[in-house]
Amino acid sequence: MAESVRIDKWLWAARFYKTRSLAAQAVDGGKVQLNGARVKRARALAVGDRLSIHKGGYEYGIEVLALSQRRGPAKVAQTLYEESAQSIAKRAALSEQHKLAAASTPHPQRKPDKKARRQLREMKW
Repeated sequence: MAESVRIDKWLWAARFYKTRSLAAQAVDGGKVQLNGARVKRARALAVGDRLSIHKGGYEYGIEVLALSQRRGPAKVAQTLYEESAQSIAKRAALSEQHKLAAASTPHPQRKPDKKARRQLREMKW
């Protein structure tokens, strides 16, 4: 383990983002906050820091437990942080809302034929 790690490297190593460049873009875009403040991608993390990560419509509230500059297996990555119970509950509730919304939207039985596609196109214009 390392004594200081850049925030974008840690987010990549903890498997929140697939690439380091995506992690850096998220930090630069304000999607990641460290202890409630916006940071730059080169900011060093310390054990005990709290991160708020906005990703894909969900918000993760986590505490840094360990530092790593290397991306390893998912089991190892999960030991680098601990997500708060409130964050887990919030994400579960939001996921349930998304499922209910998807279930309540009507889905056609079949694909529209040529005539129906033309009618849909005319309705849109």
